[in-house]
Amino acid sequence: MRLGVLDVGSNTVHLLVVDAHHGAAPLPAFSHKDEMRLAAHLEGDRLSAEGAALLESFVADAMRIAEDKGVERLIGFATSAVREAANGEDVLAKVRAESGVDLQVLPGEEEARLTFLAARRWFGWSAGRLLLLDIGGGSLEIAAGADEDPDFSASLPLGAGRVTRDWFSADPPPPEEVRALRKYVRAAIGREVSGVTRRGTPDHAVATSKTFKQLARIAGAAPTGQGPLVQRVLSHADLTEWAERLAGMTAAERAELPGVSPGRAPQLVAGAIVADAAMDLFELPEVMICPWALREGVILRHLDALPAWT
Repeated sequence: MRLGVLDVGSNTVHLLVVDAHHGAAPLPAFSHKDEMRLAAHLEGDRLSAEGAALLESFVADAMRIAEDKGVERLIGFATSAVREAANGEDVLAKVRAESGVDLQVLPGEEEARLTFLAARRWFGWSAGRLLLLDIGGGSLEIAAGADEDPDFSASLPLGAGRVTRDWFSADPPPPEEVRALRKYVRAAIGREVSGVTRRGTPDHAVATSKTFKQLARIAGAAPTGQGPLVQRVLSHADLTEWAERLAGMTAAERAELPGVSPGRAPQLVAGAIVADAAMDLFELPEVMICPWALREGVILRHLDALPAWT
């Protein structure tokens, strides 16, 4: 079956076309995305008219592309930026009326659970109890468990794009703002630590998202071009060193680092602060980078709900 997954994130809006069926890994066939940065189009608690228009245009284009690529089913979902906009449902209703695409708003904890499912399927049962960390544009997802459905999941407003906008006034950020953000992030994550640890010590810690992938790459992990089967690990020692170095660099300088895109460079300092805090507070010497994340989790959950012969 050829599936289309339309992911409306806080940073990027992405149509991924995959070939998928029961018992096999989804195979990417085509990708179309735009770093729309919907969260930057929030005016107060509402998505601006410009942001809504950009989303409507992208979805219309995505529908045409999906048809051209032979997509049989299209699954659409929206995360933090739309979830938290007071007019989010109105925007999605207009998208639905104009394109026929029914974008479902994922609650934060469901986002964490689906991403955890993807990581579990990627690493398998031999990985034991997993702890998952995912830093998006608007939120940080944490999940842990020994099964496919985690026994702990949380979504915190600590996305790299969000905290960059809320806490930094200059590029590079002033040291006092870095310290203030570091204190805030650690307090927020610290409240969740016992929820994970009292259920058992994780056997493996894994991380998804562009932020973790870019941090691992600048710390020496293999480039994306070597494929998803290459093991990539980010050590806490390397991350701590780079978090400090990144804070003293401009966005233009960060964009020159391996694996860092110009669009993501401005929020990499905040992402590193969040990642460093999470690894420190959960006492993780390293995390393994998982190439699958929320989109794959959505695909897998959809396939699980279908008859095996579909």
